[in-house]
Amino acid sequence: MRTQPEVLRDVHLSDRTIWLDQHGYLTDPEIWNQEVARYLAAQEQIELGDLHWEILNFMRDAYADKGIAVDQRFVLKYLSKKYGIDKAGAKDKLYELFPSGYVKHACKIAGMRQPRAWSTG
Repeated sequence: MRTQPEVLRDVHLSDRTIWLDQHGYLTDPEIWNQEVARYLAAQEQIELGDLHWEILNFMRDAYADKGIAVDQRFVLKYLSKKYGIDKAGAKDKLYELFPSGYVKHACKIAGMRQPRAWSTG
């Protein structure tokens, strides 16, 4: 489990205040909702479409089940199976939707804490 970051930034949304770490990750994944996701996506210049939401909801469901952010390989497997594409095609699709990658974009927008063992690039 990550410890709380030293630098926090508060953001006031319509129905709640959220706290972000110095890299823009939500510090409490439990307060995530669609408004939070839209805010975080806008900070990354990403307009969320149906497939973004499908992936984010898959990630959130996995988080609810396992209590941690799932590894990218599970998202790739989900995309491969659902859309009948190979692993390379799934990875291309994921990076088309989240150009800076799984951790920097998908995990952040899904409201996960920044994974400590993964690069942010």
